[in-house]
Amino acid sequence: MDHPTHGRGQRELALGSRIVATLDGWSPYWGPQLVVAAALLLDLFLPAKLTLGPSWLLPAVEGALLLALVLASPHPKLRYSKVRRRVAIGLIGLVSAVNLFSLVLLIHFLLQGSKQTGRSLVFSGIALWATNVLLFGLWYFELDRGGPVARAFDEPDYADFLFPQMSGEGAKYCRPNWKPRLIDYLYTSFTNATAFSPTDTMPLTAAAKCLMSVQALGSLLTIGLVVARAVNILNA
Repeated sequence: MDHPTHGRGQRELALGSRIVATLDGWSPYWGPQLVVAAALLLDLFLPAKLTLGPSWLLPAVEGALLLALVLASPHPKLRYSKVRRRVAIGLIGLVSAVNLFSLVLLIHFLLQGSKQTGRSLVFSGIALWATNVLLFGLWYFELDRGGPVARAFDEPDYADFLFPQMSGEGAKYCRPNWKPRLIDYLYTSFTNATAFSPTDTMPLTAAAKCLMSVQALGSLLTIGLVVARAVNILNA
């Protein structure tokens, strides 16, 4: 006889699958769009001194671009167009540029060692680090093998990342015709931001290596300075 919790878990899993299927039918890019939206929300919580212009200006512009992508997704002619991918990459690049600018300002203020704004700068550093993980996960998602559309249609292209499921022992334990999804790229971004180097997923191309190097360097500076500043605050 099955345990009651087992049946409930199956029903919850089935419900989750239906929700995901519904979202996929509405827009195959709902996952990346949610990631971008989360990055924009994190930008809104940054203090004015770490933003370019008013704190709401760039998130508002980025939000307008994101809204345009969301509205374009239901239309098949726009969904898989090269123009849409260029706009998506441009959006990620814009948010990344904002994040980089804020990171430079954060480093400047952390090195100044202002006691009045120390705690707010520490929390800003955490927000920037989280944004860094989200954005580079999207960069990897859009870069690998020509992007998500090319991967979905198995268009011939060289891989930018070698996942453990693609070769060796890992291939024996995954489903046939396995393909990386958004969560795989976010996990790669998270591990690179915490270990400051590749872990289980290896970069194969120069573009992938450059992106991972930039992310690791930014993460190292952010974590190092934030931890040092936090220690100073606790010891004050």
